[in-house]
Amino acid sequence: MTTETNFPSLATLEYLPYINADGQIPEQFQGKIGVYAIFDQEKVLQFIGYSRDVYLSLKQHLVRQTQQCYWVKAQTIERPSRTVLESIENAWITENGNVLLGNSEHKEKWTHPIDVKVLMTTEEQANHQNPVNDELAQMKIIKNVARRVEAEILTELEARGLQIQIRFNPKLKEEGLLDLK
Repeated sequence: MTTETNFPSLATLEYLPYINADGQIPEQFQGKIGVYAIFDQEKVLQFIGYSRDVYLSLKQHLVRQTQQCYWVKAQTIERPSRTVLESIENAWITENGNVLLGNSEHKEKWTHPIDVKVLMTTEEQANHQNPVNDELAQMKIIKNVARRVEAEILTELEARGLQIQIRFNPKLKEEGLLDLK
Protein backbone atom coordinates (compact mmCIF):
# COMPACT_ATOMS: atom_id res chain seq x y z
CA MET A 1 0.00 0.00 0.00
CA THR A 2 1.10 3.54 -0.62
CA THR A 3 0.38 7.10 0.40
CA GLU A 4 -0.06 10.13 -1.83
CA THR A 5 3.61 11.08 -1.92
CA ASN A 6 5.30 7.80 -1.06
CA PHE A 7 5.18 5.35 -3.94
CA PRO A 8 7.91 3.16 -5.42
CA SER A 9 9.48 3.68 -8.80
CA LEU A 10 8.51 1.17 -11.44
CA ALA A 11 12.08 -0.18 -11.58
CA THR A 12 11.99 -1.21 -7.90
CA LEU A 13 8.85 -3.34 -8.21
CA GLU A 14 9.03 -7.09 -8.79
CA TYR A 15 8.00 -8.64 -12.11
CA LEU A 16 5.08 -11.02 -11.62
CA PRO A 17 4.10 -13.54 -14.29
CA TYR A 18 0.83 -12.49 -15.91
CA ILE A 19 -0.26 -16.12 -15.90
CA ASN A 20 1.33 -18.05 -13.04
CA ALA A 21 2.25 -21.75 -12.90
CA ASP A 22 -1.30 -22.57 -11.74
CA GLY A 23 -2.78 -20.81 -14.77
CA GLN A 24 -4.06 -17.86 -12.72
CA ILE A 25 -3.77 -14.08 -13.08
CA PRO A 26 -2.19 -12.58 -9.90
CA GLU A 27 -5.05 -13.04 -7.44
CA GLN A 28 -3.55 -10.72 -4.84
CA PHE A 29 -4.92 -7.84 -6.94
CA GLN A 30 -8.58 -8.95 -6.78
CA GLY A 31 -10.67 -6.03 -5.58
CA LYS A 32 -7.55 -3.86 -5.12
CA ILE A 33 -7.24 -0.27 -6.27
CA GLY A 34 -3.95 0.49 -7.94
CA VAL A 35 -1.65 1.25 -10.83
CA TYR A 36 -0.17 -1.49 -12.97
CA ALA A 37 2.40 -1.83 -15.74
CA ILE A 38 2.14 -4.56 -18.37
CA PHE A 39 5.19 -6.03 -20.11
CA ASP A 40 5.61 -8.33 -23.10
CA GLN A 41 7.53 -11.62 -23.16
CA GLU A 42 10.92 -9.79 -23.27
CA LYS A 43 9.87 -7.57 -20.32
CA VAL A 44 9.46 -4.53 -22.56
CA LEU A 45 6.91 -2.14 -21.07
CA GLN A 46 3.72 -2.00 -23.16
CA PHE A 47 1.03 -0.23 -21.11
CA ILE A 48 0.49 1.54 -17.79
CA GLY A 49 -2.98 1.90 -16.35
CA TYR A 50 -4.90 2.24 -13.11
CA SER A 51 -8.09 0.67 -11.85
CA ARG A 52 -10.53 0.23 -8.98
CA ASP A 53 -10.02 -3.53 -9.45
CA VAL A 54 -6.56 -4.28 -10.82
CA TYR A 55 -7.36 -8.00 -11.23
CA LEU A 56 -10.40 -7.38 -13.47
CA SER A 57 -8.44 -4.87 -15.53
CA LEU A 58 -5.57 -7.32 -15.99
CA LYS A 59 -8.05 -9.97 -17.11
CA GLN A 60 -9.59 -7.55 -19.63
CA HIS A 61 -6.18 -6.52 -21.01
CA LEU A 62 -5.13 -10.17 -21.36
CA VAL A 63 -8.11 -10.82 -23.63
CA ARG A 64 -7.63 -7.62 -25.65
CA GLN A 65 -3.83 -7.80 -26.03
CA THR A 66 -2.91 -11.45 -25.46
CA GLN A 67 0.52 -11.21 -27.10
CA GLN A 68 1.57 -8.18 -25.04
CA CYS A 69 0.68 -9.52 -21.56
CA TYR A 70 3.43 -11.69 -20.07
CA TRP A 71 4.64 -9.76 -17.01
CA VAL A 72 3.06 -7.27 -14.65
CA LYS A 73 4.15 -4.88 -11.92
CA ALA A 74 1.59 -3.19 -9.71
CA GLN A 75 1.23 -0.81 -6.80
CA THR A 76 -1.99 -0.84 -4.79
CA ILE A 77 -3.39 1.99 -2.68
CA GLU A 78 -5.74 1.97 0.30
CA ARG A 79 -8.41 4.48 -0.79
CA PRO A 80 -9.59 5.43 -4.27
CA SER A 81 -7.99 8.68 -5.37
CA ARG A 82 -7.77 9.54 -9.04
CA THR A 83 -5.12 12.15 -8.21
CA VAL A 84 -2.84 9.60 -6.54
CA LEU A 85 -3.42 6.99 -9.27
CA GLU A 86 -2.71 9.49 -12.06
CA SER A 87 0.40 10.72 -10.21
CA ILE A 88 1.82 7.19 -10.04
CA GLU A 89 0.87 6.46 -13.66
CA ASN A 90 2.51 9.69 -14.87
CA ALA A 91 5.62 9.11 -12.76
CA TRP A 92 6.04 5.62 -14.22
CA ILE A 93 5.55 6.89 -17.78
CA THR A 94 8.15 9.61 -17.13
CA GLU A 95 10.49 7.04 -15.56
CA ASN A 96 10.17 4.94 -18.72
CA GLY A 97 11.53 7.87 -20.72
CA ASN A 98 9.04 7.81 -23.57
CA VAL A 99 5.31 7.55 -24.05
CA LEU A 100 4.26 3.96 -24.68
CA LEU A 101 2.26 3.06 -27.76
CA GLY A 102 -0.21 1.39 -25.40
CA ASN A 103 -0.74 4.73 -23.67
CA SER A 104 -0.90 6.77 -26.88
CA GLU A 105 -1.76 5.68 -30.42
CA HIS A 106 -2.67 2.08 -29.43
CA LYS A 107 -4.56 2.99 -26.24
CA GLU A 108 -7.92 1.97 -27.74
CA LYS A 109 -6.65 -1.60 -28.21
CA TRP A 110 -5.98 -1.75 -24.46
CA THR A 111 -9.02 0.11 -23.15
CA HIS A 112 -11.92 -0.55 -25.55
CA PRO A 113 -13.79 -3.71 -26.54
CA ILE A 114 -12.34 -5.66 -29.47
CA ASP A 115 -13.96 -4.55 -32.74
CA VAL A 116 -14.24 -7.79 -34.72
CA LYS A 117 -15.33 -5.96 -37.89
CA VAL A 118 -11.70 -4.99 -38.52
CA LEU A 119 -10.72 -8.66 -38.12
CA MET A 120 -13.08 -9.98 -40.80
CA THR A 121 -11.65 -12.24 -43.47
CA THR A 122 -12.10 -11.22 -47.13
CA GLU A 123 -14.88 -13.81 -47.44
CA GLU A 124 -16.65 -12.53 -44.31
CA GLN A 125 -16.44 -8.95 -45.60
CA ALA A 126 -17.88 -9.98 -48.98
CA ASN A 127 -20.77 -11.83 -47.30
CA HIS A 128 -21.44 -8.92 -44.95
CA GLN A 129 -21.51 -6.37 -47.79
CA ASN A 130 -23.64 -8.55 -50.06
CA PRO A 131 -26.71 -6.44 -50.94
CA VAL A 132 -29.05 -9.46 -50.76
CA ASN A 133 -28.33 -9.79 -47.04
CA ASP A 134 -30.82 -8.01 -44.82
CA GLU A 135 -30.00 -6.52 -41.44
CA LEU A 136 -30.65 -9.81 -39.63
CA ALA A 137 -28.33 -11.74 -41.96
CA GLN A 138 -25.61 -9.11 -41.52
CA MET A 139 -25.97 -9.30 -37.72
CA LYS A 140 -25.63 -13.09 -37.92
CA ILE A 141 -22.43 -12.73 -39.97
CA ILE A 142 -20.99 -10.25 -37.42
CA LYS A 143 -21.95 -12.57 -34.56
CA ASN A 144 -20.18 -15.48 -36.29
CA VAL A 145 -17.06 -13.34 -36.79
CA ALA A 146 -17.18 -12.49 -33.06
CA ARG A 147 -17.47 -16.19 -32.20
CA ARG A 148 -14.50 -17.02 -34.46
CA VAL A 149 -12.32 -14.30 -32.91
CA GLU A 150 -13.44 -15.34 -29.41
CA ALA A 151 -12.47 -18.96 -30.15
CA GLU A 152 -9.04 -17.82 -31.42
CA ILE A 153 -8.43 -15.79 -28.24
CA LEU A 154 -9.54 -18.63 -25.97
CA THR A 155 -7.36 -21.14 -27.85
CA GLU A 156 -4.35 -18.84 -27.49
CA LEU A 157 -4.98 -18.32 -23.76
CA GLU A 158 -5.46 -22.05 -23.23
CA ALA A 159 -2.14 -22.69 -25.00
CA ARG A 160 -0.52 -20.28 -22.53
CA GLY A 161 -1.96 -22.32 -19.66
CA LEU A 162 -4.72 -19.97 -18.47
CA GLN A 163 -7.08 -21.83 -16.13
CA ILE A 164 -9.58 -19.09 -15.26
CA GLN A 165 -12.97 -18.87 -16.93
CA ILE A 166 -13.30 -16.19 -19.58
CA ARG A 167 -16.85 -15.14 -20.47
CA PHE A 168 -17.60 -12.60 -23.14
CA ASN A 169 -20.69 -10.41 -23.07
CA PRO A 170 -23.10 -12.11 -25.53
CA LYS A 171 -25.10 -8.92 -26.20
CA LEU A 172 -22.04 -7.09 -27.54
CA LYS A 173 -21.29 -9.84 -30.07
CA GLU A 174 -24.31 -8.72 -32.11
CA GLU A 175 -22.64 -5.32 -32.41
CA GLY A 176 -19.36 -6.91 -33.49
CA LEU A 177 -17.66 -6.23 -30.16
CA LEU A 178 -15.92 -8.57 -27.73
CA ASP A 179 -15.66 -7.59 -24.09
CA LEU A 180 -15.69 -9.54 -20.86
CA LYS A 181 -18.93 -9.94 -19.00
